[in-house]
Amino acid sequence: MVTISVNGMPPKTQPVDRRYFEQDVKAFEKAHPTIRIDAREGQMDPKTFSAKLAGGQLEDVYYVYFTDPTGLIARRQAADITPYVKDLPYVADLKPAYKKVFTGPDGKLYGLPNGQYSLGLIYNRELFEKAGLDPEKPPTTWDDVRAAAKRISALGDGTVGYADYSKNNQGGWHFTSWVYSMGGDIAVKDGGRWRAAFDSDAGRQALRMLHALRWTDRSMGSRQLLQIEDVQKMMGAGKLGMYMAGPDNIPTIVKQFERKYSEFGVAAMPGAATLGGGNGFMVNPKASPEKIRAGLQWIQWKYLNPDRTAYEDKRASGNDVPIGLPLDQLFDGAASDKQEASHAKYANVPRDNYKPFVEGNAELEQKVEPPNAQQIYTALDSVMQAVLTRQDADLDQLLKDASKKVDGILATVK
Repeated sequence: MVTISVNGMPPKTQPVDRRYFEQDVKAFEKAHPTIRIDAREGQMDPKTFSAKLAGGQLEDVYYVYFTDPTGLIARRQAADITPYVKDLPYVADLKPAYKKVFTGPDGKLYGLPNGQYSLGLIYNRELFEKAGLDPEKPPTTWDDVRAAAKRISALGDGTVGYADYSKNNQGGWHFTSWVYSMGGDIAVKDGGRWRAAFDSDAGRQALRMLHALRWTDRSMGSRQLLQIEDVQKMMGAGKLGMYMAGPDNIPTIVKQFERKYSEFGVAAMPGAATLGGGNGFMVNPKASPEKIRAGLQWIQWKYLNPDRTAYEDKRASGNDVPIGLPLDQLFDGAASDKQEASHAKYANVPRDNYKPFVEGNAELEQKVEPPNAQQIYTALDSVMQAVLTRQDADLDQLLKDASKKVDGILATVK
């Protein structure tokens, strides 16, 4: 008998999710009678992580975001799981981009993903129709976005064609996605050190397009300094054509503003790449081989298990949970096919509305956030704010000044 401690258990403030988790623990232990799960709330907290590890308080299996593994691997704070995953079902079907997040410079595997997102364009299908646009064929280039936004804003009555965030780090987050879509980078590793990389053609193209949308076409409206709640409210009020977001935004809009799923579509990010993120699990480097094996069995059974997708979809569909949104698309091949068959069977949302996202996303490079992402986003907020609030903003100078700030932030990355 081996007992493993795991975090990631939903808090009591999420009663349905917590009940599902507790049900799954019991089912796993029944199917694996030699393993016991010591489940705990919480996720990876960078402020306390090292102290918990040093003091023996860190769980055997711990939750991380995609921005965490690089540093954890470099500091040897995660176990090498390479020898243990060879016989785990479906691990071979995980998309290479997401396994890469947990792969060290030595080529070894140090964790497994369990969720991912990537940004695209949420759009209002009814406004598309009113503006004479085809909601089945949303924009695929930024020039298309600009043309569509212009036609939607021309509807008048306070209608905005395209909106974007610019404060509370969300502006920097979206500027990062803009630069990725233009084929650029926010940060690159050069000679063992990180440096800013957005004072580039890609960075300038992103700012020029934003400037054109805001000031030349006037299709972004006059109200700026927005964050996600503001933009979701605009979409929920039926006054916004498009904004950059993941498909998980749609349930929020539908529930908070009493809209219908049929009103919204999702398109893939225009351009060469999209910003993606996600989460996964890594294993305590002090864990015994027995605990590593047991922990990986738990991760695979609970989170990476297409054989349970039908059960999970059926269970969730009874609790007003949307089934069929293009979320957590971690697998290729047979594993993906099995999940898709289940989602199609239990779908309670119009899956055809998301085809442009699914099909277009498959062709895009998925790029993760830069190191020290939140600090960088703070610096880049000012770039988004300037271009959206000052018509005479010097775009080249904005990039140059922000680049110096970000170089300072990146100097602390180890």
